[in-house]
Amino acid sequence: VQLQAYGGGLVQAGGSLRVSCVASGRAFRWYSMAWFRQAPGKERTSIATVDWTGDSTGYADSVKGRFTISRDNAKNTVYLQMNSLKPEDTAVYYCAAQRLGSGGYGHWGQGTQVTVSS
Repeated sequence: VQLQAYGGGLVQAGGSLRVSCVASGRAFRWYSMAWFRQAPGKERTSIATVDWTGDSTGYADSVKGRFTISRDNAKNTVYLQMNSLKPEDTAVYYCAAQRLGSGGYGHWGQGTQVTVSS
């Protein structure tokens, strides 16, 4: 599966933004999906995950209550709705896919920049 992330941009602190990730192919429904982010000088970290059904999600403490991950299998798309954004949310956001039964996220999108101004 190939992933294409888009929707990043510049937003003021306290604002909202939604990033999306479109997957190619018809096997999207068999992949768990995740959003990672990487700030300058920091490691890439997982911030939100959703299982193949869309029923089970998980969040890093840093975004819990502010970010929502969702997926639309009919559109081969996973979303990350980001509310109450903070300057420390500034990073490149990546989507990733994990095939059911595999050991990790083997497919990555190219990343989209999110910048939150104070």
